Amino acid sequence: MIKSPVANDNSRLVYSTDQPVQQRGKVSAKRKKDSPAAAQERVIVRKERKGRGGKCVTVVEGLPMNPENLESLLKKFKEMLGTGGTIKGNSLIIQGDRSAPIINELRKMGCNPRRSGG
Repeated sequence: MIKSPVANDNSRLVYSTDQPVQQRGKVSAKRKKDSPAAAQERVIVRKERKGRGGKCVTVVEGLPMNPENLESLLKKFKEMLGTGGTIKGNSLIIQGDRSAPIINELRKMGCNPRRSGG
């Protein structure tokens, strides 16, 4: 038996199983987020100098690609820019400050690159 809190003014009812309480403004079922498209992935292009003897490199991070596609993209960048480069983890590292042409090429591919740092 559940006692009504109205009958006793000194009652400090905290929990009741009478009725479920509906919350305003919130959706009861959580929506599952779809994986973002390539255009909405955060691709960061930045210039780095630390630990490289003062030489500048351009680092491209956050590309939504598998390792084989990263290798082919790196080869394309190296041929297009006439520089060297490597893959470290999921990042492309390209010799020299080449952020502007890399950003232009990534936009042509449908990515949304962001410049980070200087």
